[in-house]
Amino acid sequence: MESISIENKVALVTGANRGIGKAIVESFINHGAKKVYLAVRNPESTKALEEQFGDKVVTTQADVSDADSIKRLAEQAQDVDIVVNNAGVLFQSSPFGEDAEAALTKELDVNVFGLLRVANAFADILVKNQGALVQLNSVASIKNFADLSTYSASKAASYSLTQGIRWELKDKGVAMLSVHPGPIATDMGTEAGFDDGASTTTVSEGIVEALAAGDFHLFPDEMAKQFETAYQSFSDNIVMADFSE
Repeated sequence: MESISIENKVALVTGANRGIGKAIVESFINHGAKKVYLAVRNPESTKALEEQFGDKVVTTQADVSDADSIKRLAEQAQDVDIVVNNAGVLFQSSPFGEDAEAALTKELDVNVFGLLRVANAFADILVKNQGALVQLNSVASIKNFADLSTYSASKAASYSLTQGIRWELKDKGVAMLSVHPGPIATDMGTEAGFDDGASTTTVSEGIVEALAAGDFHLFPDEMAKQFETAYQSFSDNIVMADFSE
């Protein structure tokens, strides 16, 4: 994969107003990004980032569950080099929970179809600008956690799609990065029952480094790196292999 530096690049981050998304914005600007689009459902939620970074950030209203919203977003951000699809939802739900079907339906809409909408809307722009698409997946995309069963299923689907998008774009000069954090200290992490998660900057700084290194997978935190060690052989021999040859 091509190495991509953040310096002087234009980036776009969905779900940029808090948690990992906010940390990504901060890391990108600290590493010299020229401009970052803050793609959020509620434009009022990015006031602190606007005060902090001034004209280096541009707030845009967008909802990854709304295809027309994402198409409008792409029309506004024709100059973007790096798109980070960070927005996601999580519900605590076991396979036998009364709300399992409703939870999975919402998680698929945002976590999976959201990726599909973003990838389709921005593919031509990223090809033209020879950029990168970064997808926030999870260690739950590789292992199903029973209390987060529907979320895990949605992330397994988004990871599978991420692999397909990579194959479609890699010969067109577009880099793809699949990010697989473990528990992170965010509101979502707390909702999932994790009180001692890794810092959000572990993820955001890891993304900067992984793009520069030309990696496809990023397992940023301590728990995630345990997955990486066990998964490496499968990744090398199956996920990254070209079975068309």
